[in-house]
Amino acid sequence: MKNFTLLFLTLISVFSFSSYAQQSKINSGDKKYDSYAYVDAIKTYEKVANKGYKSEDMFKKLGNSYYFNSDFEGAAKWYGELFAMNTVVEPEYYYRYAQSLKSTGDIAKANKIFDEFNTKSKNDNRVKLYKNDVNYLDQIKANSGRYKIEDAGINSKYSDYGTFVYDNKIYFASARDTGNFSQRKHRWTGEYFTNIYNADLDPETGKAAKVNKFKSAINTKFHEASPVFTKDGKTVYFTRNNFIDGKKGKDDHKITLIKIYKATLDEKNKWTNITELPFNSDNYSVGHPALSPDEKTLYFSSDMPGSIGQSDLYKVSINPNGGYGTPENLGNTINTEGKETYPYVTNENEIYFSSDGHPGLGGLDVFTANIEENGTISNVQNVGADINSPQDDFAYIIDPVSRRGYFSSNKDGGQGSDDIYKFLETNRLKCIQELEGIITDAETGIILPGATITLFDNQMAIKNSTVSDGSGKYSFPVECGKTYNVRAEKPEYTTKEVSVAIAKTTGKTTLPISLEKSTCKVTVGDDLGKCFGIKMIYFDLNKFNIRTEAALDLEKILVVLNDNPTMKLDIRSHTDSRATHQYNEVLSERRAKSTIKWLIKNGVAPNRLTGKGYGETQLVNQCADGVKCTEQEHQANRRSEFIITAL
Repeated sequence: MKNFTLLFLTLISVFSFSSYAQQSKINSGDKKYDSYAYVDAIKTYEKVANKGYKSEDMFKKLGNSYYFNSDFEGAAKWYGELFAMNTVVEPEYYYRYAQSLKSTGDIAKANKIFDEFNTKSKNDNRVKLYKNDVNYLDQIKANSGRYKIEDAGINSKYSDYGTFVYDNKIYFASARDTGNFSQRKHRWTGEYFTNIYNADLDPETGKAAKVNKFKSAINTKFHEASPVFTKDGKTVYFTRNNFIDGKKGKDDHKITLIKIYKATLDEKNKWTNITELPFNSDNYSVGHPALSPDEKTLYFSSDMPGSIGQSDLYKVSINPNGGYGTPENLGNTINTEGKETYPYVTNENEIYFSSDGHPGLGGLDVFTANIEENGTISNVQNVGADINSPQDDFAYIIDPVSRRGYFSSNKDGGQGSDDIYKFLETNRLKCIQELEGIITDAETGIILPGATITLFDNQMAIKNSTVSDGSGKYSFPVECGKTYNVRAEKPEYTTKEVSVAIAKTTGKTTLPISLEKSTCKVTVGDDLGKCFGIKMIYFDLNKFNIRTEAALDLEKILVVLNDNPTMKLDIRSHTDSRATHQYNEVLSERRAKSTIKWLIKNGVAPNRLTGKGYGETQLVNQCADGVKCTEQEHQANRRSEFIITAL
């Protein structure tokens, strides 16, 4: 893909040769590189490199010039020369080199370089995604084989990309306009600037008729792309270089970036009132608009301040008065330190986008994710190898009803540098998972109907609850790829909690639970909580208010206290060794008091309860300050105790 719209930052550095003539050429190449004239920079640098000169900075810029133009074979060649120098380079070059190798099909070497990237960038979100999904190729394989794909019938030998369908017309960007004598080439890509084109579509077959240039003031002598129309057809949002009313805007480095513009249709069917959106800036790029189905939210891509990576996905509310809210970053579930771009949102609360930061096949891959009711993003998945390739695959749109759509790619076999493909999705990707199991007696194996089963997320927030049926069975609908905790309870049995990881593909996850008979007999000095399997009372992070699931456990303690009116308890709260000693002591003390307060509020006499927070002073294992321990080992120290002091 021609990356003028992918929002890169420029790397600027200085290097020297002893030869004045070669230095002059290098200086010329630097000037072209720093002004994003990558095609010209490649020509200049390669003349020098082919004469045997080696330079870390030159190899970086050669690799980048190819990488930013999505020529991953060229990028791999020159990044390879860079790494052959055995010099220390920034971690981002390990990522770019790995991506380039992956795109050329050298997966083994790509994974080796990516492992080195992991060791150098442990806090990089792309590392976490890679570690959490080391078998990502299996998921891509599982998600493949779901499309029928063919040429869209509107391509030229130039770059064609980025579609939107409205009123039986397909709109897209193309660099095919070479007829004007004054038409200029873009120095980044070596192609002509793009304009918006359209073609009529057959509503039955989706076949495109003759391609026409979109005759409108929207098209200028600079780049236009990514149009999106409102349902009434009276408003269009689109991407354009920073150019309006004949004036070209530049950033502090004298570079013209991209912005989102808006135009309205007047009574004469002419597009007028072309204005830039208020959150644009001369100093960062904003592009690739996408409207939510209710047209109350605009999604877009930007490298504005607050971005996680080279370009992030954002959303902004469209107010009833035509104004806009404050742009919101969609967060690190979807955004990485790489590039996320070309969002598209459906009425099924799905967002499609392209990314080179999530594990994929190389270059940009198309991904899908769910938009939750609270606006957060979940369940990011690669759409598969039908759409995705080792090259750049992007600008995916789909009709949720017909399951027909379009995407753009510079994959092998196309007519130009970027081409538009149409597709039919024959099998939905939507991952549907069910968690099921049978509750049984641990000793006899007999089924246990009537057991209460509670489903928690991995933060112990209640998600669902049910009762095992006459066959001892239970089931919950769950999200693919998530981890849950399941609690099983039944009178005369010890409560049990089990953690379960849900598969990432459609199907059923089975979790049988065996409960042991409760033979708990207590005396003074025993921990009453152990009778009910209560290891800890759950509080929100760094807080001390009683959560809903904590109240469920305290209800069990309350019943015993009510049944045994002479029983007295000493409530003890403990933390692990993380955080400071003083902080842990204060937090545990407040939690112990909060637990006592809850019991008193529910009818227990204050003189029957004492309590104290012990912080990290009574660890049950070796996990003191400075000792490396697992999360499970730390968990053992985070506990609540209900010690019987009188009966």
